Amino acid sequence: MMIPAIILFAVTYVLMMIFEKFRPYIALASGLIFILTGMLPLHEIWGSIDWNVILMIAGTMGLVALFVESRMPELLADLIMAKVPNVMWAAVALSLFSGAISAFVDNVATVLMVAPIALEICKKLKTNPVPFIIAIAVSSNLQGAATLIGDTTAIMLGSAMDLSFLDFFWYQGKPSIFVAVELGAVLSALILMVLFRKEKQPIPKAEARTKVTDFIPTILLLSALGLLVVASFIPEKPAETNGLICCTLLLIGLMIRLVQKKRLSCLLDPLKEIDFTTIGILLGLFLMIGGISAQGVITAIADLLAQTGGGNIFLLYTIIVWGSVVISAFIDNIPYVATMLPIIGGIAAALNVDPTPLYFGLLCGATLGGNCTPIGASANITGIGILRKAGYTVKNKDFFRIGIPFTLAAIIPAYIYIWLVYGI
Repeated sequence: MMIPAIILFAVTYVLMMIFEKFRPYIALASGLIFILTGMLPLHEIWGSIDWNVILMIAGTMGLVALFVESRMPELLADLIMAKVPNVMWAAVALSLFSGAISAFVDNVATVLMVAPIALEICKKLKTNPVPFIIAIAVSSNLQGAATLIGDTTAIMLGSAMDLSFLDFFWYQGKPSIFVAVELGAVLSALILMVLFRKEKQPIPKAEARTKVTDFIPTILLLSALGLLVVASFIPEKPAETNGLICCTLLLIGLMIRLVQKKRLSCLLDPLKEIDFTTIGILLGLFLMIGGISAQGVITAIADLLAQTGGGNIFLLYTIIVWGSVVISAFIDNIPYVATMLPIIGGIAAALNVDPTPLYFGLLCGATLGGNCTPIGASANITGIGILRKAGYTVKNKDFFRIGIPFTLAAIIPAYIYIWLVYGI
């Protein structure tokens, strides 16, 4: 049943691209068809779903919702703005700030945190906020690949490679993918300085700093990071350990919120901020990939790619990195990465090589490729939506002016670094 499996998978992909609002329903419906037709055997259903990924996403997004509500991100932004001399440095600082946050929280949540600060600054200065918000969005996308919990794709990669939180910093006795991302961040920051070089208006200093309403969400978020680090040292831990850590801390945060507010309805707001659309898409994708894997499709594609590369691992690495950049510029990187992870595992097995450079190249290419176009990443769409609500129109050329040079500046050093460290 290999051919029907491929057709169903391809049709599902096309439908998901055409009907964006219905992606989770399409993915789940396709997964159900795989089950009902027997292409995904019943005994393989549970094992096809990566519950660690699902739990980490849900728990982290809930914690971020509490973090945003506490106004701590606004205070951090105030502190940064107090230190910059002019608009150019404000743009660079906001971009770096959004990147720093995005290394630990969801990219969309990061844009929602930082964009209002940029809008307020631009309003006071009577300057166009469009390039500011675009810079914030692309910076958040870049840093999402820096840590285990920075982005859904990073979580998926960490689960596929069984990486700990610290493995993103130091892996196989070498500086890991975090360094590759930061090299790109440095060069892309220089690109932003060039793009904003004419913005030299002074920054007005705020009369009063934002007051944080509750420090508990910050403590919980920092606790999540600390516990993930500790868990990375525990041998033979359950596969869902990281996800359970994030969800347990979210539950603690909700219980504290209930005690503070003294009404059950207060529990709903943070839960509403969990992106159930993404979770639904992932559940459907895991079932679909489980189905095509059970029918031998993944192995066949891996063998084909291995033959195309002629056994040349550098050629395969290059194809995966730059192919991912191009593909992710137009389609959501979550389904793409979910599909490619098992394929790369199959390629490495077929060639009997270390898959690390291929996996890391996939993550960098797929994460950064979304910065090329306005629709390439959820953070970009979110930023443009914020501008639209504020009365600003974002033209494609406005986005390309920042997104394309930023992407090239970020991916080229990462591409070179990963190969030099893990490929040779």
